[in-house]
Amino acid sequence: MNVIADVCIIPLGVGVSVSKEIAVCERIFTEAGLTTHLHAYGTNVEGEWDRVFAAVKRCHEVLHTQGVPRISTSMKFGTRTDRKQTMEDKVRSVEEKLNR
Repeated sequence: MNVIADVCIIPLGVGVSVSKEIAVCERIFTEAGLTTHLHAYGTNVEGEWDRVFAAVKRCHEVLHTQGVPRISTSMKFGTRTDRKQTMEDKVRSVEEKLNR
């Protein structure tokens, strides 16, 4: 089953900047073959359900081995069975309505 998720991973106890840790997770998502879109407060991730959730788990595992003592992750995710829809499709639909 395909899923589109909005993932916000917050490494805690590593200082004010967490861009280095987020870059690690972005690489993990890419290596997992997932489609991603990084935004200011998280990452949209698209792919097969088990791959998406395995990649999020991998982010936690790798960051912990790199010395991150705590990680808080929030996720919103959706699936649909009536038709195939990508992140790009969803954005394009709204942009088309804005251009009317």
